[in-house]
Amino acid sequence: MKDVNKILDKLEELYPDAHCELEYTTAFELLIATILSAQCTDVRVNMVTRELFKKYNKPEDFASLPEEEIMEEIKTCGLYKSKGKKIKATSEMICRDYNGEVPDTLEELTKLPGVGRKTADVVLSNAFNKDAIAVDTHVFRVANRIGIVNTKTPEKTEFALMDVIPKHRWSHSHHVLIFHGRRMCKARKPECELCPIKGDCDFYKGKEWYFWESLRLQYFYHY
Repeated sequence: MKDVNKILDKLEELYPDAHCELEYTTAFELLIATILSAQCTDVRVNMVTRELFKKYNKPEDFASLPEEEIMEEIKTCGLYKSKGKKIKATSEMICRDYNGEVPDTLEELTKLPGVGRKTADVVLSNAFNKDAIAVDTHVFRVANRIGIVNTKTPEKTEFALMDVIPKHRWSHSHHVLIFHGRRMCKARKPECELCPIKGDCDFYKGKEWYFWESLRLQYFYHY
């Protein structure tokens, strides 16, 4: 059984400033930015939203825009046709069903077009200061590599993390796991030797075993 609190303590020491790297000033701006972040970097999203939100930053703004105009504004974020349709439909629904205010519950947020659990959790955690663990590709990879969880899907990862991480640490653990995934525990070339939690990491222990086993076999066959 992993000492999850010890692991999180080490990661928080490594990333004391871990936070949401999407730029926003309102819950609605964060919702739009998170929709745009699907298969796109936060850096790229921020480049787009800095200009976008100067012109349009309320549900009624996007609800009144033609889909084609939204798509043109967000084109460099990728998947712009799908995202444009979702932003338009979500904005219309917020105006129609929620008096222009972003809902603040998981149940209501996930009713919005294009809003799944991850997007909802990001908004709940960062805009409404509610305990939530949003599982993106970094959280999924890092949590499974370390061995905090052993899951096959982001949704199962979320529920498993909720079971092993104290509730008051849910939101910040999301940020430190993302920071670690972006800066050290990278998808292709993880910097395992520099990692302060390698002693607790199943992935590193597997690499270490493979290294020493390879040396042993080389020695065996050489002599």
